[in-house]
Amino acid sequence: MGMLDYKSYEEAREKFTWEQPWELFDGTPENFNMAHECIDRHVGKGTAIRIKFEDGHREQYNFDTISKMSSQFAHSLKKIGVEFGDRVAIMLDPTLEYYVSFFGTLKMAAVAVPCYTQFGPDALAFRLKDSGAKVLVTTEELKSMAAETPDVRIITVGEVFREFLSGSPEQFETNNPAKHEAVYQYTSGTTRKYPEAIKHYHRSIVTLIPAAVFGRGFKYGDRYFCPANPAWGHGLWHGTLSPLALGIPVGAYSGKFDMEKFLEGLVEFKIDNLGAAPTVYRLMKNSGLLGNYDLKIKKMHYTGEPMDTETFHFLKDTFGVPPHSGYGSTEVGALIYQYAGFENWDEKPGSLGKPMPGRDIVLIDKQGDPVAQGDIGEIAMKRKGELFRVKDAAVMDEDGYYWHKGRVDDVIISSGWTISPTEVEDSMLKHPAILEVAVIGVPDKDRGHIVKAFVVSGQAPSEELKKDIKNFVKDKLSKHEYPREIEFLKSLPKTEGGKVKKVELKNRHQQ
Repeated sequence: MGMLDYKSYEEAREKFTWEQPWELFDGTPENFNMAHECIDRHVGKGTAIRIKFEDGHREQYNFDTISKMSSQFAHSLKKIGVEFGDRVAIMLDPTLEYYVSFFGTLKMAAVAVPCYTQFGPDALAFRLKDSGAKVLVTTEELKSMAAETPDVRIITVGEVFREFLSGSPEQFETNNPAKHEAVYQYTSGTTRKYPEAIKHYHRSIVTLIPAAVFGRGFKYGDRYFCPANPAWGHGLWHGTLSPLALGIPVGAYSGKFDMEKFLEGLVEFKIDNLGAAPTVYRLMKNSGLLGNYDLKIKKMHYTGEPMDTETFHFLKDTFGVPPHSGYGSTEVGALIYQYAGFENWDEKPGSLGKPMPGRDIVLIDKQGDPVAQGDIGEIAMKRKGELFRVKDAAVMDEDGYYWHKGRVDDVIISSGWTISPTEVEDSMLKHPAILEVAVIGVPDKDRGHIVKAFVVSGQAPSEELKKDIKNFVKDKLSKHEYPREIEFLKSLPKTEGGKVKKVELKNRHQQ
């Protein structure tokens, strides 16, 4: 029995081994190339990439086209002196050139460095210098961003890109160690001064397959779409690489996000499997537009942050299936999931789910000792005889489900009570006047800390609204967990990946 045959979570937890994902690939633990596994071995299987653009038009490309052009790109890199292990930065939204550049870089065993198109000059310069990139692929409009790094060779899309590929062979024989570096993924830098490059290897795609098959329920024939930008972890690893590795076409959104264009794309591409951040699902709920589109969604999943229960129930009522969460980290991959791949999975709204088969997850205290069931602890994974701390807090219930309680540093202790900011945020989002909210703990001379909420509201800020929100949370959640302080903002500070920068909110309070 292989991993594609498991019918239940219990069966997968009992029988899954880390040797099984390798059976799905051509490569071995010794020699493995990600571009070959995601593109070349699927030549002849039809569509690989579907893209919906902000101007409303759409494009589709098959595995054959991406394979040939990425081979040309690999050969052309070698012609200009790029060697095994050199870094190639790619600052493009989803386009044909993005996928050709990314997979072409991997084919020749150079290292891809995805960069977000909304970066300013400083953010781009840091990544180019820190990675030591030799080449930057970008647009004519954005190339001036690289002015501080004149030694980097710039290839712009359009005529320059076509000329760069011209005359190069349409086949490339891959040959590199499985443990060779493939991607530098820069973290968003929410808790450190500068972003840090997390180095991923060609074999890293293998560790994603249990999450793809068990957690996201990918099956051959799925029509999948993920609007997250591939410059970030979700859009790259779960939105692009893991489905392509299974021969499943991917759908992407390119440009400034527009809900109507996004929904239009889901209809045009006949999408039945959707992966997105909770923010996108909340926008879907609040848009009032779903009734205008004949959507065929059969599977939904999300990651990056918890989903409020109101949005969860809206999606389940609308599509007849629940959204499934996925939780992990850039450093160690998928850890805890709700499982779209198992028909008998019992979805608990708001829960992270249960540990991924093959993962040994524990909740620990500051000293590294396991906490009692029902107590808040830090999520940690056992690997190679050591504990890797993920820096998120959670509680495990009597059924073995994990419940996210925020970052370890964000948990609030007030008058001896342990308060989860995530739980308070979830309750507040049910208030009709609140569009977005972020909760932190702030010092208080009597209680040690109290709950403070930063609110983006659809109504005009007022003392009356503050009082109404406080009473709402007292009635809905608890009389000790309500926000004793409320500050209205026009928008919440967020990373490029969409996570709220709570460090900035804490600094704002101290000013």
